[in-house]
Amino acid sequence: MNSRHLSEAPFKDTPHKVDVREMYNLPDAQVMHITLQPGEALKPHKTPVDVFFYVLEGKVTVHIGDEKKQFPKDTIVESPKDIVHYLSNESDSITRILVAKTPNPQTSRAL
Repeated sequence: MNSRHLSEAPFKDTPHKVDVREMYNLPDAQVMHITLQPGEALKPHKTPVDVFFYVLEGKVTVHIGDEKKQFPKDTIVESPKDIVHYLSNESDSITRILVAKTPNPQTSRAL
C-alpha cells in the first residue's frame, strides 16, 4: 500500500511562487496540494489536460476563461483543458485546494 502524508510531500518550485506540494505523480494522473494565504493567487495559465479543483479548507476564487466564482470547502470545480485558468484567495483566511490533472500533463505531451 502506497501513501503520502502532506508533511512528506515535496515542495514544487513553480512560477506561481506559492505553497505547492506534489502528492501523486504517475502517468495516469498528477495531484498537487496548494495552500493560498489571503491575497495570494496562481498566475493565469493553460493546461493541456482536464483539471479539477477540490476545496479542502476555506474559500477559493476560481477563474476559468471569463468566469470568476468563489467556492467554499467541500466543493469540486472542473476546468477544461486549453482554457486560461487560475486560483486566488480573496478571503481573510487560508485556503487549501487539491488539484488533479488527468492524464498527467508531463506524460500526455509525450503521446
